[in-house]
Amino acid sequence: MAELTGGRVGSIARPDGRSVRFFDTGGPDDADTPVVVWHHGTPQTGAVIQPVAEAAAARGLRVVSVARPGYPGSDALPGRTVADAAADVLAVLDALGVDGFATLGASGGGPHALACAALAPSRVRAVVSLAGIAPYWGDVDWFAGMADPDGLRAALAGRDARAAHAETAEFDPESFTDRDYETLKGPWAALGADAGAGAAEGHTGEVDDDLAYVAPWGVELGAVSAPTLLVQGGRDRVIPATHAGWMLERLRRGELWLRPREGHVSVLTALPVALDWVVATSVR
Repeated sequence: MAELTGGRVGSIARPDGRSVRFFDTGGPDDADTPVVVWHHGTPQTGAVIQPVAEAAAARGLRVVSVARPGYPGSDALPGRTVADAAADVLAVLDALGVDGFATLGASGGGPHALACAALAPSRVRAVVSLAGIAPYWGDVDWFAGMADPDGLRAALAGRDARAAHAETAEFDPESFTDRDYETLKGPWAALGADAGAGAAEGHTGEVDDDLAYVAPWGVELGAVSAPTLLVQGGRDRVIPATHAGWMLERLRRGELWLRPREGHVSVLTALPVALDWVVATSVR
């Protein structure tokens, strides 16, 4: 599994007996340090990888991240919704004694960042979704612009269909742009390694993620009351820009930063600037 950059790895037990793994770059002396919660993509381990940890530390921020059910260290929760996974995050924060926080997610982490804000409006000070997937709105336009939508289409047919797809699926290299590949070779190299580690113990986490994305999330975007920043690559072939536009129209305090030349991975290079926005918006 990918290593946490500083801090600690722990777990909590949920009332249903499940174990939930978390990662925390803070320590005993960081109780007053502003917290950002990082929601990982699909598939990843939830570890706070180097580019996230370094960008946060440079701005005096502590990062907490949680492995979603079915990923290494967190027991599966069949039939989970986006809101169910977000509730695990809030339980971890309760256990750590964290009250107010900002919530950020990339790709499949975007829905979970938004869900945390919807479930805990009095605690969330700001939200950032980078290349985040939108709720399934029920027609083919949702898939338009995706280089390889087969996994999500299979999820619409149910768990058995999505699990069967996972047994034979291979990554489509057309999903990433040249800038994406350059980013994976450079500042975000740790992302590729962590994605491999996130899938190393099987497909459960990834399958359950996709099922949750195309089902009702358990929260509405209109319930997000905190300032919300959507960061989107104009050349994203995994989650097209139409998803960000759709969400912007439904968020109460939404703002969109469209980066026309960026793809699904290269847009993550905007994280430091997005964290500056978080600090200016929420940290006090």
